[in-house]
Amino acid sequence: MTGHTENEIVIAAPVGLTWDLTNDLERWPQLFSEYAAVEVLDRLGDKVTFRLTMHPDENGKVWSWVSEREADRTARTVRARRVEPGPFEFMEIRWEYQEVPGGTSMRWIQDFAMRPTAPVDDAGMTEHINRNSRIQMALIREKVEEHARDLGHESRAAMPR
Repeated sequence: MTGHTENEIVIAAPVGLTWDLTNDLERWPQLFSEYAAVEVLDRLGDKVTFRLTMHPDENGKVWSWVSEREADRTARTVRARRVEPGPFEFMEIRWEYQEVPGGTSMRWIQDFAMRPTAPVDDAGMTEHINRNSRIQMALIREKVEEHARDLGHESRAAMPR
C-alpha cells in the first residue's frame, strides 16, 4: 500500500512571482510555519540538494532530512524526493503551477510509503499531509499575496478561490 495526496490553492499573484517566492529555498522558514531551517548542500543547474529542519513537534522531537528538488520553470513544475527518507520507504513530491483566473494555481502531489517501523501508517500520514498541506498552503498564499501587494500588483483577492 502507498499514500497519495493532492492539494491545490489559488494565490492572487502572478505566476512568475509565485514561482520565484515559493522556489526560493532559503525563504522557506519564512513561508512555512513548520520549517526552522533550510541548508542548501549542493546546487547544480536547476537541481538543489538541501537539508530541511523542522521546529520541534508536540513531543519535542526535531525532524530533519535531506531532499533534492529539480525545478523546470518552463513547464512550471518541480519534482522532489527525500534522499534521507527517515520514516518513509520513499517520498516523492511534485509541485505544479498554472496561471488561472484570479492568479496562480499551486498544486502539490505527494506519493509515499511509510516504513513498517514508522510511528504512523500510510493512511495516518495521508491524513496528516492533507491537513498540514492545507495549513501551509494558506500561509504561503497569505505571504505571497502580501508580497505581491507590496510590489504593486493588482489584488485579485475578491476573486473566488
